[in-house]
Amino acid sequence: MVSILTYLTAFLLYILIGWYFWRYTWQQSMTGGYGRPVSIDWAHHAMFIPLVLHALTLYHSMFIGSGLSFGLSNAISSIVWLTAIIYWFSGFFNRMQGLQTLVAPVAVAAAVAIFLPYFFPSLRPLDNTELPAFKAHLLIAMLAYSLLTIAALHALLMMVVERQLHHPTKHPMLTNLPPLLAMEKLLFRIIWIGFILLTLTLLSGVVFSREVFGQPLTFSHKTLFGFISWGVFAALLFGRQLYGWRGRIAVRWTLTGFATLLLAYIGSKFVLEIILNR
Repeated sequence: MVSILTYLTAFLLYILIGWYFWRYTWQQSMTGGYGRPVSIDWAHHAMFIPLVLHALTLYHSMFIGSGLSFGLSNAISSIVWLTAIIYWFSGFFNRMQGLQTLVAPVAVAAAVAIFLPYFFPSLRPLDNTELPAFKAHLLIAMLAYSLLTIAALHALLMMVVERQLHHPTKHPMLTNLPPLLAMEKLLFRIIWIGFILLTLTLLSGVVFSREVFGQPLTFSHKTLFGFISWGVFAALLFGRQLYGWRGRIAVRWTLTGFATLLLAYIGSKFVLEIILNR
């Protein structure tokens, strides 16, 4: 049994580490010094503790008896947790050190998300959760969501940086970021991995539908928007390779694909659980 103390400890650590990264980045940019990289600082290693506590709370709220509960609150909390842990792990690599500006908002988002399953528990286990196809489908889907969430955050940061280039005064928080071209290359690497996982998600959904129901995948609201999101990211990657799409075009297509992906899963769960109470 996970107590409220576990939730509070993880919440406070997320907030403390997020505040530290924000303060460190601000002071570093204001003084113009680079000092010791944030990625090897104590706060980056300490982030492991709230991530583990967050994982414990998710395990407690998702596994009910022999079933698996994966309602709206658990889905959001899981996606934010995976986003945080992927970003935390990538921070150990030198090429990501200049992007630690995003650690603060990611930590704050995780601090909020950890309490969602506690205050809005989902007590209805999903059907057929014992099947390997379903477990693989769920894991791949969450990884795809998390990577494309990182891509959306990265695109927003690129949009801010691009706008700052047209102004004589640059915000001090943006002074230590990598060049825009390097950020753009990293964006497409993230999108490529997320797109592959999204493709596997849709394919595994088809396999799961045939294995459980013995019929092809039906085009529900979630499925329709999932394929639309896949088409948006496919068009973006195709346009990048064929026409050299970059800059604002890449950012807009990335955010459009991510928004459609949110409608596919989070949006459908919100309608079913919150509005229709099913």
